Amino acid sequence: MSNIDEPVRVVVWNENRHEKNNPKVAAIYPQGIHEAIAAPLRATGGIDAKTATLDEPEHGLAQDVLDATDVLIWWGHMAHGDVRDEIVARVKKRVLEGMGLIVLHSGHYSKIFKALMGTTCSLKWRESTDKERIWNVSPAHPIAAGLPEHFELPAEEMYGEPFGIPEPDELVFISWFTGGEVFRSGATWRRGHGRVFYFQPGHETYPTYHDKNIQRVIANAVRWARPTVRIADVCPNVKALEPLPVDSEAETRSKVGYK
Repeated sequence: MSNIDEPVRVVVWNENRHEKNNPKVAAIYPQGIHEAIAAPLRATGGIDAKTATLDEPEHGLAQDVLDATDVLIWWGHMAHGDVRDEIVARVKKRVLEGMGLIVLHSGHYSKIFKALMGTTCSLKWRESTDKERIWNVSPAHPIAAGLPEHFELPAEEMYGEPFGIPEPDELVFISWFTGGEVFRSGATWRRGHGRVFYFQPGHETYPTYHDKNIQRVIANAVRWARPTVRIADVCPNVKALEPLPVDSEAETRSKVGYK
């Protein structure tokens, strides 16, 4: 955990597979979706944003990397199954200790999000010509700071309800699509000592991460998710703070109702 006066240490994780296989995606994000997300974060000030990708050793998420990370941003889609289970367990442990996690778009189906939610995380979807109108339903929330009552994306993949997530601790955004569907597009949870934020926009064939409002949401979420503690999960056997009376086994069993 970094000092509050120091920059928030962020790692933007991305599969980086679509960019290699789809010329349309490469044209929109020539340096990868991860860098398109990281660069605006650096430009806001107070955020030190690095990147990691699936095909790096240990998926770029070695223990020392996670130990030095305050907030992890996760973008995945076509290769959820390629993420090694031991890396997922490593990330989950860090979230429970206090690291923030921001899950974007198709990351709803990632191993790490499903592991933390404990539910299917399934939804309806359609890649078409939908406009998305994102409603700011919690304007006092730090993640919504500086955002209008609503803003629009001219084209985005439709995600629709029902969304198989546990009841959010806080609902920040709700989206409407041209086809008539609505979706809980921005939601938060506490998991252990860590904060988790899911944000829906970000399909790879649309320039969503170049949108200034989207960039503001992510930057706000990074600051909100910054950890305040790092507490390892332990189950210690402890001594009493004060002397305890010494009872015989028979007396103890009698007090708790056993014969």
